[in-house]
Amino acid sequence: MVESDPLVRVYCEQDLDACELSSIANGIACVFTAKNPRKESSNQDAAALLPFGAGTGVLVIADGVGGLPAGATASAVAIRAIERSLAEAAAAGSQLRGAIMNGIEKANQELAERGGGAATTLAAVEIQENMVRPYHVGDSQILLVGQKGKVKLLTRPHSPVGYAVEAGILNEEQAMHHEERHVISNAIGSSEMYIEIGSALEMAARDTLLVASDGLFDNLHTEEIVGICRKGQLADACRDLRERCRERMLEPKEGRPSKPDDLSLILYRRERNVTASSPARGA
Repeated sequence: MVESDPLVRVYCEQDLDACELSSIANGIACVFTAKNPRKESSNQDAAALLPFGAGTGVLVIADGVGGLPAGATASAVAIRAIERSLAEAAAAGSQLRGAIMNGIEKANQELAERGGGAATTLAAVEIQENMVRPYHVGDSQILLVGQKGKVKLLTRPHSPVGYAVEAGILNEEQAMHHEERHVISNAIGSSEMYIEIGSALEMAARDTLLVASDGLFDNLHTEEIVGICRKGQLADACRDLRERCRERMLEPKEGRPSKPDDLSLILYRRERNVTASSPARGA
């Protein structure tokens, strides 16, 4: 059995009160995950920061599919499968890209063998020095934005509505209020699961990388998210995103999105002289 790296950060069924800062891949990540503020059951999202050697690591968000059994178990299975796969690959000197894909495929196999219909979406980003590459299954999303607000990457949700937006049939506003917004066409735990892998992209020193569950993108418009996270301190951006989402979830108003849900997000920037993990003060 491969032992876990002490710098690994895994969040399963957690309900955080504040964002947490950690160093990874020559940068700093700010993590938040909490259950739906309108429900008593546990958080079905999971998140992880997984180092893979100097200047390299993986950020992961998994969102257990609502309405199916054992959503929290499914997201934890996905996170732990990737964690194990990366640890084994690091010990063997194998490549990171293959390790991520193997982890996702092993999670899919494990959930299929468990039976019962448990499933989860997943979004992961590999970071190697100043290069990033996205991987995703389902409707958790990945965003890379420059300091001036230029969107360099925004993954497409694997859903009928997501495909309709990409084709120009629906705009973002129509999609956010569509009655089939939450129907997905791809998930870990499905016999037809597939992994969408993006091209490697250069991440500039002032860029911000975001990985988040649909609890964020179903409650905030892309331009709102970009405006909040593109500049300033990561802890402040994390706090602003979670507080605005919580307000939308708890106080529905005509004309603006409101979808109570579990919420998980990771914000990341390249930094110098980043030190040990700690809760983000004032976040």
